Amino acid sequence: MEQQARVLPDEDGVRVIRCVGDFDQDTLQPLDQVCRDAVDAPGVRRIVLDVTEVDFADSSMLNLMVRVLRTGRLVVAGPVPPRLGRPLDLTQVRAVLPTADGIEAARTL
Repeated sequence: MEQQARVLPDEDGVRVIRCVGDFDQDTLQPLDQVCRDAVDAPGVRRIVLDVTEVDFADSSMLNLMVRVLRTGRLVVAGPVPPRLGRPLDLTQVRAVLPTADGIEAARTL
């Protein structure tokens, strides 16, 4: 499946990035760029990563998520699919990752 990272219009300082497809070291660059843009945007106080349509993720996506998490602004909108949930569990990243059921819940978490 083709991967994509789509940025939805900002609302009240919240930027939503919708992730679709497979994310690995060869396909991560577009997602990495939109995440860097969100981190650098002065008006963005929360970054919501919608992962409901992620089919595959390797350690490079997990590293990206941890980098954004370190800004203190990341919330993951789920439900987290099993193909992403397993690596999050194996690395224990899920334990520190703010997660909400759906985009609207993530906006207010």
